[in-house]
Amino acid sequence: MQVSRLFEIIYILLDKKIVTARELAERFDVSQRTIYRDIDTLSLAGIPVYTEKGKGGGISLLPDFVLNKSLLSETEQNEILTALQGLSSVNASETGQVLKKLSTIFNKSTVPWLEVDFTDWGYSNGHDFNSFKTAVIEKRVVTFDYYSTYGEMTRRRVEPLQLWFKSKAWYIKAFCLTRQDVRLFKLTRVRNLNMTDERFSERDLLATQPNPESDEHQRKDVTIKLKIAPEMTYRIYDGYYDEIVEKLPDGNFIVTVTMPEDNWLYGYILSFGEYIEVLEPDYVRENLRIKIEKMMNNHLMRTSRS
Repeated sequence: MQVSRLFEIIYILLDKKIVTARELAERFDVSQRTIYRDIDTLSLAGIPVYTEKGKGGGISLLPDFVLNKSLLSETEQNEILTALQGLSSVNASETGQVLKKLSTIFNKSTVPWLEVDFTDWGYSNGHDFNSFKTAVIEKRVVTFDYYSTYGEMTRRRVEPLQLWFKSKAWYIKAFCLTRQDVRLFKLTRVRNLNMTDERFSERDLLATQPNPESDEHQRKDVTIKLKIAPEMTYRIYDGYYDEIVEKLPDGNFIVTVTMPEDNWLYGYILSFGEYIEVLEPDYVRENLRIKIEKMMNNHLMRTSRS
């Protein structure tokens, strides 16, 4: 909300010339102390705003200040509007008002070039995403239950640093107060999220590589060679780079890829059904055979009982 409020304050000062902190506080439903912090922020940003005490005093801009659109080229104006359009698509509500005002200043209409939906076809994590976004911006500690790859639940208390989108999934990068380390949490495994009123000081940790919580069991990587049938062509193009795919004359695909070896890997392979074969390594083929036999036994046992 602060971005929109700062922009609105500038417009009010341009229009009214002088206004009191009390008037601004009442308008935005915040404290006068917050307004004075906003004025400091504007001043640090190079906006010539100043305060004058006494009767008839208040907050104002230097008389010769003009919000001059000519300072920006046509290309720069378009880049700013395009960037803001992208931000407004990720539910950053404060950017919508800024976008509207800048569009008026530049005398340009915005083009809805981007739409982002954070929800999966099944599970919806939109609420958690927005809560984490607010927590990152406002530097608020959050708590939640987190489920590891192996289904183990732990209660976490973290300082959210940054939202990440990686490999088709959203993560929150945070300093985990429980583990005293920078960790990466997958949003789909977060439950019972609570944003507290506790604030934290900014940590210089954005460049720190986080430890994914799913790696707590020291997974190792394995390079596997897969033969995938033509029926799964759409999954080939959805999931793999051309460099690791070889298309055979009979329409089958050979994919050589390195992945972490865990239960997810075997579940992923099994999700292809009869349209996949593991060519290498042999021990992965054997592990897969054992899992398939167990699946068959589970279904045969149920059939015999019924």
